[in-house]
Amino acid sequence: MNKILVTTALPYANGPIHLGHLAGCYLPADVYVRYQKLRGRECIHIGGTDENGVPITIKAEAISKTPYEVATYYHNEIKKDFKKIGILFDHFGRTSSQCHHKLTQDFFLNLYKVGYIESKSVSQFFCIACKRFLPDRYIEGICQYCSSPSARGDQCDECGKWIEPRELKNPRCKLCGADPILKETKHWFFKLDILQDRLEGWLREKKSWRENVREFALGWVKEGLKPRPITRDLSWGVPVPLKEAEGKLIYVWFEAPIGYISSTMEWADLNQIDWRDWWTGDTRLVHFIGKDNIVFHAIMWPATLMAYGDLILPSDIPANEFLTIERRQMSTSRNYAIWLSDFLREFEPDPLRYALLSNAPESSDSDFTWDDFGMKNNELVGTLGNLINRTLKFTEKYMGGRIREKGRLLEVDNKVFNKLNECKREIEKAYENFSPKKATEIFMELAREGNRYFDHTRPWELKKSDPDRLSTVIWVVSSIIANLSIMAEPVLPFTSEKIRNLLSTVDKGWDDIGEGMPGQGVKIEGAKILFTPLSREKINLERRKMMSGMIKIDQFSILDIRVAKVESAERIEGTERLIRLLVDTGGDMRQIVAGIGEFYKPEELVGKKIVVLLNLEPMKIRGVESKGMLLAADVNGKAVLLTVDSDVPAGSNVR
Repeated sequence: MNKILVTTALPYANGPIHLGHLAGCYLPADVYVRYQKLRGRECIHIGGTDENGVPITIKAEAISKTPYEVATYYHNEIKKDFKKIGILFDHFGRTSSQCHHKLTQDFFLNLYKVGYIESKSVSQFFCIACKRFLPDRYIEGICQYCSSPSARGDQCDECGKWIEPRELKNPRCKLCGADPILKETKHWFFKLDILQDRLEGWLREKKSWRENVREFALGWVKEGLKPRPITRDLSWGVPVPLKEAEGKLIYVWFEAPIGYISSTMEWADLNQIDWRDWWTGDTRLVHFIGKDNIVFHAIMWPATLMAYGDLILPSDIPANEFLTIERRQMSTSRNYAIWLSDFLREFEPDPLRYALLSNAPESSDSDFTWDDFGMKNNELVGTLGNLINRTLKFTEKYMGGRIREKGRLLEVDNKVFNKLNECKREIEKAYENFSPKKATEIFMELAREGNRYFDHTRPWELKKSDPDRLSTVIWVVSSIIANLSIMAEPVLPFTSEKIRNLLSTVDKGWDDIGEGMPGQGVKIEGAKILFTPLSREKINLERRKMMSGMIKIDQFSILDIRVAKVESAERIEGTERLIRLLVDTGGDMRQIVAGIGEFYKPEELVGKKIVVLLNLEPMKIRGVESKGMLLAADVNGKAVLLTVDSDVPAGSNVR
């Protein structure tokens, strides 16, 4: 089979990874790569961080750091988070690297020399308050097509239309909200219109692509492609390699995908091979992205490769839809997200991988809820975990911890192996069609089949009545588990490794699926609990902790923050820190539990006017229900209550 080169969209190095990123492209790509490598195929996974452009400089200015310091910090954090969740890269590069800058400039000069790039004087939006030209993504306004009030200067996420900044109604600076002015400047444009017919013909050939990708891209092309600016007046990025373009940088939409090649070059150099072996010839190039990147990967990037010449074009672009959190879209810039690093401090990686992949947004947006995560975790506990634990514990207790040689297989046993081979074929089809969601459903159904087989054969009765049959039954169940450890490895890599070590089958690969346990007398390396049940209390606690910071500025008005008068206060029995307060919020008496006992005595609180947040889900703390949260400042580790400086009536809203 051809070489397989897999890439994933380059995350901006201006913030950490959230669950939407994972579900959108990184987990699907990792699953696909792991599957291909299990099959012994020549496959590499190339990734990296996008480190040029305005998002980096904005973050740097906000924290008084250089853009390179910001990019380096988040590159390392993102790389660390990917490793924790089990996402493997053959190389994880950076678009701030010397290799990337040099290659990007080579692309620019090559296209410029053969007539695909031209210069023009244009009017571009300039923010007087920010003292900078505004890149397209930092201009917001009303979409001319669907009237969405938050369309960007390059694209409207609501209707998907490609937009020119000057087409927006009531444009404003995204950074400060001011009205920008138009200012004359010179830029270089990629003449996409020259490639219109070739692009459309190429896209029409991609009949196996997901409909959302192919039809979306064809829709853009049919509307007519126009020259697209590929330079900007920026302070951080790849300089335009022309004398007359001093101070101009190559725009991120053009240079970021070139990072797939520059990272491959770095990987090849480390491995002392020729990178061209992977970017020419019969390599299958697969780009995993989110749907907001379709236009750049299905139109702009292929056009760039066509113009450059002698390099392969994308073979497939399996773009996922969005993962929302409780029906709202995640956003790094608006701080509405569940950050991966926070999540993994409280939960194991495999249950998260399973929850996201079994609910993957492959053909439509999917929604992450905490209840669903708890249910998926406990599904692993009760199905896969239960099958493994009950089998190995039984083997330890009644068979000396050894899986013995099988006896004569009955029809019920042969049906199990027929099912194994059927599942193998179905999972292969699912992975080749970029559907880890389907593959996950299939291997979990096999785990359920294993539990049904265990119950049907009743090994607890066979231990006395038919020891030979018992050996066969345990051998069959153990074979199911060994096969599951291979089938499930792309989705549950950490769990799969544990199972293989328990069964001493670490050397088995994809081609071994369908076989039984090897030899006789296999020693079980001690039964272990693979998954931990999660209580509703634990789920609710972590939900509250992780979502408490998800407040968009434009949604501040939905918070019910009021002045409240403390009517009574008492320490909760058996604790030093917890105080139960009864507060008047304007005719509504609320009970609030607060951990301020080491800083305030209950009697000091009575009569105080404090500030409370009311529209939170009630929760129990030490068995006492709390229906709100008081607000306090952290002063050198001491909680200091927020109060009011005049006689404000209880129940007054805080704005």
